Amino acid sequence: MKAVKAGLLYTGKEEPPLENVYILFENSRIISVSVEKPDCEIVDEAPVVTPAFIDPHSHIGLDRSGEPYTETEVNEKFDSIIAIADALDSVYMDDKSFKESIEYGVLYSCILPGSGNIIGGKAAVIRNYAETVDQAFIKYTGIKAALGFNPRNTTDWKGTRPSTRMGVLALFRKTLMKAVKEKKLVEKGKKTIDEVEPEIEALFPLLEGRLKLRVHVHKADDIVSLIKLKKEFSLKVTADHCCDLHFKYPFKLLKKENVPIVYGPVDAFPYKTELKHESWKNIKYLIEVKPFYGLMTDHPVVPQRNLFLQLRFWRRLGLSKEECISIITLNNAKILEVDNILGSIEKDKWASFILWNSDPFSLEAYPVAVYAEGKKIYEVK
Repeated sequence: MKAVKAGLLYTGKEEPPLENVYILFENSRIISVSVEKPDCEIVDEAPVVTPAFIDPHSHIGLDRSGEPYTETEVNEKFDSIIAIADALDSVYMDDKSFKESIEYGVLYSCILPGSGNIIGGKAAVIRNYAETVDQAFIKYTGIKAALGFNPRNTTDWKGTRPSTRMGVLALFRKTLMKAVKEKKLVEKGKKTIDEVEPEIEALFPLLEGRLKLRVHVHKADDIVSLIKLKKEFSLKVTADHCCDLHFKYPFKLLKKENVPIVYGPVDAFPYKTELKHESWKNIKYLIEVKPFYGLMTDHPVVPQRNLFLQLRFWRRLGLSKEECISIITLNNAKILEVDNILGSIEKDKWASFILWNSDPFSLEAYPVAVYAEGKKIYEVK
């Protein structure tokens, strides 16, 4: 067993930090957090310790740092409905952005296909510190979909492509209706699973509630469309982005329907009409309404290393430091359904945490060491 001493420990929960405590861990798991000095090797200490950060919506490894734009693998262009695609199949773990993320404590990513397609494929939670994708993979956490401007802005791509938002929803609804009918035929024994085309079969986990629909959506009226789809097909969904929401009602609607929000990115340039109301000041409505939410980077839209920096706006708008840290640790873990192993520093969870030289919310602060599953994977020399 080993231990790390924290002068101040932010657990990842919305609770005051603990002072002068020891994180005890063995192999990959935390054994306990104690104020008593343990009878084991104390391998490190730091003024402040936080849980490892989690990015719940990213294209890291698909859109790679230092490579030509023509080599991006974020969107597949052969059709607008490709539920069988898997984002993991396009990740290169030698993307140098992974190294930068680790140095800033972002150890876990949910990687998704882009939003150029109506249904883009499976999303996966990965370790940023792995050498290859098989070692990186943790679990699948949804199927990517998109409403609004993006999927109607790809009419020059191959396959059946809509040019309007009603066209997007027509194709979306048509595909889900077909999946519902095919599933019923299989359940009634009128069709075998082998007779169902793979693209439709890939949607069965959505209809069964085993996977969430991870939906790109920015504007209020597209939020309304998302809720209609959710109700019509009894889907579990997340609303990813929501950056154009500049009044309370759409946040209230998402809260009422128990739809988690993967908010952001905050520090990106609003480069399209879909974002004409985008502003960091919209965060006040999120804070006032209090739906359940986490925070993303949408890397490379905002470099993943800057995930934590976006929290400065939440601090400015009155949230406590522990509430801010929870947004990118435990909240994100809950949305990705990995909170049994990640998101907070407590017994039985992975020993993945960041050691800071000072208060993380100070401009001069930086991680001096980073642990992942009990192993030190980064240290300032």
